[in-house]
Amino acid sequence: MIGNPAYPTYQVFLAVGIAALVTALVMPLFIRLMRHEGVGQQVRADGPQGHLVKQGTPTMGGIVILLGVVVTCVLLGEWTHGLVLAMAATLITGSLGLLDDIESVAHGRSLGLTPSQKMAGLILISITFCLVAVNVCGISPLVRFPGGFALDLGVLTTTLEVGGATVAVPWLYLVFVFLLMAGLSNAVNLTDGLDGLAGGCTMVVMLFMAMVAFRYDELDLAIFAASIAGACVGFLWHNCYPASIFMGDTGSLALGAAFAALAVLTETEVTSLIMGGLFIAEALSVMIQVISFKLTGRRVFLMAPIHHHFEKKGWKENKVVVRFWIVSAAFAALGFALYFQLG
Repeated sequence: MIGNPAYPTYQVFLAVGIAALVTALVMPLFIRLMRHEGVGQQVRADGPQGHLVKQGTPTMGGIVILLGVVVTCVLLGEWTHGLVLAMAATLITGSLGLLDDIESVAHGRSLGLTPSQKMAGLILISITFCLVAVNVCGISPLVRFPGGFALDLGVLTTTLEVGGATVAVPWLYLVFVFLLMAGLSNAVNLTDGLDGLAGGCTMVVMLFMAMVAFRYDELDLAIFAASIAGACVGFLWHNCYPASIFMGDTGSLALGAAFAALAVLTETEVTSLIMGGLFIAEALSVMIQVISFKLTGRRVFLMAPIHHHFEKKGWKENKVVVRFWIVSAAFAALGFALYFQLG
């Protein structure tokens, strides 16, 4: 470990700087490698016509983002159960995204893995994560709301004896954690549609999550969140408009899983959803669009996710991105303020 443990806030800020530096310096090498191998983004054919010029832009930059996070945590963190679990969930979900990216590139289309394949992977990851969080990290299956109200999702719990160890299986909380992890992973993935959008919004949210983890007295989780924010900063240097590389599902699914993992491990699931309100809005816009079209044959938005709606209205890509960053920061600040009202 580097840094002085006597000054924990220094370590958190240092994590941002190290992760940003590692990611920013390694990314050009990765971009050249992807170009040499001909690994490029497959742009959806039904998307905005202005995005067709992005076809072939190097992708899978999420690999370097994750590299920056791992290197930073190795240098600064102590590998507590919480940090190991959060890192494992992030890397394994990132690996699922990597398979999706490879499938997409190999077949020259923008889809990749089938929805059922993705969902099966997310179910396995979220269930394993939840069981370890409850039985190893001591996380309570209690969902806390601002104002002091709490919902006990451990009321339907089965206790099993496995290899001489007692394992609690809180069924309702398992379902909740799956919805949280799968929902946030896909929400960040849906947000990743404009240059700098998902990276910038994640950076903002993770800075607030670092403060939450620090106040929760989990320094290593604070370093983890700060390293993600820093890695996003380094990535944005190359991903800002016009992007030289995209994070791909490798990055977006992993970042969503990391967000969900931090929410569970700091027992701030509800306020974290408020902090990530921009991601939720993006996902809801797709759901609303699909449901409306199936029921009425009409579309609510000019195009979903909602960032494309504003592009269709004539907003320039940079304008949409910066304004969505502002909205994301507002949601994050609101969620952080409500965090102090938890019971």
